[in-house]
Amino acid sequence: MTHQETGDSQSANRRFTKHAMSVPLLEPDREFELARRWKDDRDEKALHELTGAYMRLVISLATKFRNYGLPHADLVQEGNVGLMQAAARFEPERGVRFSTYARWWIRAAIQDYVLRNWSIVRTGTTAAHKSLFFNLRRLRAMIDNGARENLSEDERIFIAEKLGVGVEDVEVMQARLYAGDRSLNAPMREADAEDGSLEWQDILACERALPEETVMETRDSRRRSEWIEEAMEALSERERLIVRERRLREDTATLETLGHRLGLSKERVRQIEHRAIDKMREALLANLPSAGVADRTDFTG
Repeated sequence: MTHQETGDSQSANRRFTKHAMSVPLLEPDREFELARRWKDDRDEKALHELTGAYMRLVISLATKFRNYGLPHADLVQEGNVGLMQAAARFEPERGVRFSTYARWWIRAAIQDYVLRNWSIVRTGTTAAHKSLFFNLRRLRAMIDNGARENLSEDERIFIAEKLGVGVEDVEVMQARLYAGDRSLNAPMREADAEDGSLEWQDILACERALPEETVMETRDSRRRSEWIEEAMEALSERERLIVRERRLREDTATLETLGHRLGLSKERVRQIEHRAIDKMREALLANLPSAGVADRTDFTG
């Protein structure tokens, strides 16, 4: 993905960069004073002076990400967001220079922007994938200068160990980074689709259940519910209450809660529950045509 900048925007960017580079750096005492004024008094003038002095840091870090095909001006703007986040969280009393603290925030903001816009498909959804996105090409260059499309097993292990990620993550990101985006509406090029009538979306497997499977599952679920209700008829009112609260609800009640409600101890509630389950199992085995069906209905939890 590439972006073109107009002549006017390039000229404006050069003027902005020239101005940012002309702003003098701050002495530690002045930096501490500005940071404290912003933190304690919300002094916006102090904030502008503090962040303006480190705009050159934003530009420097943004320049390192220009090879990802995104406008340099946009990278700088995202870096500014990271710079402002750093200013909002900076604690001058810790004795750390603001430039050291802000560098992480600026880089993180730019990296997030690159990941969001590098491809129309979401890339780098985990910390491991993010690390691989920004380091895989560099490590590949160390191994084989990128001459081969696929990495060997030993090379994948080498990269995984270098970055502290899993080998499977290396495989996933290798395939993702070295395969361009493809529209699902694009015609296939295979021999069986030379006329262009078959699109890539036509061969995607549907992971939903088949209609007949849905019907059978609905029928079986309804039948199981009917069998359970019939088995519940063999229980006393107290046993039915305990079974419903303990086994048939998503937010199951605890033994202690039911004990307070029924005026019983937790151990007594547990005994009644187990006895009720045994009675239901006997009722199911007696009424169902096959014991195998009862085996598929699990009450014991």
